[in-house]
Amino acid sequence: MMLDQAGDVGRHVLFLNWRDTGHPLGGGSELYVLRVAEELRLRGHRVTIFCARYPGAAARERTASGVTLLRHGGRYSVYVWAAVLYLAGAVGLGPLSRRGLGRPGVIVDVGNGLPFLSPVYARVPVVALVHHVHREQWPVVMGPRLARIGWWVESWLAPRVYRHCRYVTVSDASRAELVALGVDDERITVVHNGTPEVLGEPIARDRAPNLVVLGRLVPHKRVEFALRAVAALATELPELTLTIAGQGWWEPRLRQLTDELGVADRVRFAGYVDEEVKHELLSRAWLALTPSMKEGWGLTIVEAGARGTPTVAMAGAGGVSEAIIDGESGVIASDEAHFVAVIGELLRDDTRREAMGVAAAKHAQTFTWETSGARFAAVVDSCRTVDSCRTVDSHRPRRRRP
Repeated sequence: MMLDQAGDVGRHVLFLNWRDTGHPLGGGSELYVLRVAEELRLRGHRVTIFCARYPGAAARERTASGVTLLRHGGRYSVYVWAAVLYLAGAVGLGPLSRRGLGRPGVIVDVGNGLPFLSPVYARVPVVALVHHVHREQWPVVMGPRLARIGWWVESWLAPRVYRHCRYVTVSDASRAELVALGVDDERITVVHNGTPEVLGEPIARDRAPNLVVLGRLVPHKRVEFALRAVAALATELPELTLTIAGQGWWEPRLRQLTDELGVADRVRFAGYVDEEVKHELLSRAWLALTPSMKEGWGLTIVEAGARGTPTVAMAGAGGVSEAIIDGESGVIASDEAHFVAVIGELLRDDTRREAMGVAAAKHAQTFTWETSGARFAAVVDSCRTVDSCRTVDSHRPRRRRP
């Protein structure tokens, strides 16, 4: 990543996020943080993203857009390091002081299941950024015992720690989930993802039916649904193929299932792909598939839509209901059987599928990072002091059982 020596101006906004876009497990939420941070830079703020370090990553880096990346700790210790380095910086020690970054004027605390709980130790305004609530993911990712602890932190502890903070989330579905946890609706601002610009020349669709899944390879993304759909449709559509673009620790299990289903010759694991290859895959595909259990927004849906490729996703998956206009720019399936049936129907119906692609491109164009950045900046600018960022919490958070 290229470094920029341009001088910083304006307020210092410190993002606390578990990963950055370069992390091997980074995804759409990390891209959201970076793009919003870049928009804040364009509006005159100094911006630092504090996140976990990973092999090959520098402890400190400055992006070409002027955002500073500060990396310490690992998957869990990053939360401890955030508190330690903030407190050290407050007394003139640590990277926030030694590197000349200065004390932040506002903290954006990004809760990916586990929040940083920065209001406990920070004496500056805090904005809580929550992409979605993880009730369904905890048992899948952590197992029953740790899942209960994680859900208690997210659903009971966090609403109390952030009870005087402003919230930002990425969809109305996620806002409803936060309200259900006891967060006052008036403290929540929805700031959608923007649609990444399309890079590269137009690319024609493949002649044969081609499906694509784009995202991290982890259990709650349920890529298995896509594999079983290919197996179910293979006889009817002998030329059908599937490309899985992404990486993650669940890949060996997915490869094993591919072999068990007898579709190894139809499925390609592309691994991590850059923007050029992503553009090619999404442009050539007949359909994009998002079988994920939960998405705060569904960035890959609008990325596919920007190339005129409709998506089939799953009901009850949070923000996908806003990233897709059901029945117009794509389809939201009610269950796995419906998921498979819809894919088959759209692959056979060129006219309907192509009309959905046109609608998907039109829908994707309504979301821009400039608009998202302006809305996010308005929240940040409203938090000039700790007191100005607080609101009276008229509803005490109620404990929700896992």
